[in-house]
Amino acid sequence: MCQYHPRTQMMTRLQSLEAIGHSTDKITVRIIGGTWSHYPKQYQNWFVRKLFQAANSNLSFRPPANDGVGEISYKDLSAGARDDKKLSLNKLQEANETARHRIVEISVETRQDHIHIKEIMQLRKLGITKVELGVQTIYDPILKLIKRGNLNKDTIKATKMLKDAGFKVSYQLMLNLPRSTPEKDIAMFKTIFSDQNHQPDHIKIYPLALVEGTGLMKMYDEGLFEPYGQKKLIDTIAKIKNHIPYYCRIERVIRDIPSDKIREGGAKISNLRQMIQEKMKKDGDACHCIRCREVKNNFIVEEKSHIFREDYNASGGREIFLSLENEDRSKLYSLLRLRIPESVIDHQKSDISILTNAGLIRELHTYGPTLRIGQKSSNAAQHRGFGKRLILEAENIIRDEFVTSKVAIIAGVGARKYFRKLGYNLRSTYMIKDL
Repeated sequence: MCQYHPRTQMMTRLQSLEAIGHSTDKITVRIIGGTWSHYPKQYQNWFVRKLFQAANSNLSFRPPANDGVGEISYKDLSAGARDDKKLSLNKLQEANETARHRIVEISVETRQDHIHIKEIMQLRKLGITKVELGVQTIYDPILKLIKRGNLNKDTIKATKMLKDAGFKVSYQLMLNLPRSTPEKDIAMFKTIFSDQNHQPDHIKIYPLALVEGTGLMKMYDEGLFEPYGQKKLIDTIAKIKNHIPYYCRIERVIRDIPSDKIREGGAKISNLRQMIQEKMKKDGDACHCIRCREVKNNFIVEEKSHIFREDYNASGGREIFLSLENEDRSKLYSLLRLRIPESVIDHQKSDISILTNAGLIRELHTYGPTLRIGQKSSNAAQHRGFGKRLILEAENIIRDEFVTSKVAIIAGVGARKYFRKLGYNLRSTYMIKDL
């Protein structure tokens, strides 16, 4: 419908969100499909410029008139609409700091063997703050069998480089691959969260989906492996969720592929997450991942909040996960990820040399209903100073416990104004504060 034009896609998406009552003051953008790092840099720059142009527009949805038809105030949504060609990406980003639609996060999908220092510099130039890696599995024999093209060592290297540059790291992991078993899948997740070389911030659990025309479908037709049945798949994921730490968020447990395109595989179960939750509840188990503990609409003003701290070594550095929760940790209000790198990437000649001797705040997030900038609500956790409280705690930890001289935040462009109020200034592409 949008002819694949990024600006048009963004504007129509903003329109539809506003039409159903969502606030679009703060936007998280996820660029999906293919390997982002493989696209030509000129195309990447053009694509992201168009996203910022759309966000910087005065687009707003008008409620339906008597005929029941709503309108958007921006008249032309076509690919050839008004284009601020004279504005550089930097100028568009600067304008977005105070725009009506502020981009507070951009994430991309890429391959771990495409991550190197030049790519990291490009990602930061574009304002990207989160990277999803198509890990699939950490077992090299299986990676070779499915011709993935990279190995676990590539995942380990990319994870460390991204964390040391302040990025949030997400793993896409696939169950039921050839030569795997439920026991092996469960063991993989245990290893991922016990081995210091991995420990991602977010994960997506993708049950195998067999679609026509793929190499895996050919292997299946040749009788080389068998997809898990529904019960086995649900049992496997339920056991996996028992081993997810408090600092990780399970973003998905199913691939977003139309069920009519899937010939075999548990991904045909559209309400898989619900079925897993029901089984865990029946068995007396509980998942402690971030998503399962988010406060959502259950915020109670009178309920006291507590700061919890979890330290762990990961990817050659010290990770400190700070969270504001209720006493029994069933409601998560806000979180902060602080990293103290063991050693800085060899980037003295790069644009991110500013991170030398810095404690890195890789994520700050408050959950619950999204409020408009400046808005407050009696039943929402946002805009209550939770983020500021965690930042002050992180600054105290850096000052008192580590030999570092400053704090660096990988802030989304649209969040820079917030951090300026807390004494941070833009240097290179990071918000920096000297302690």
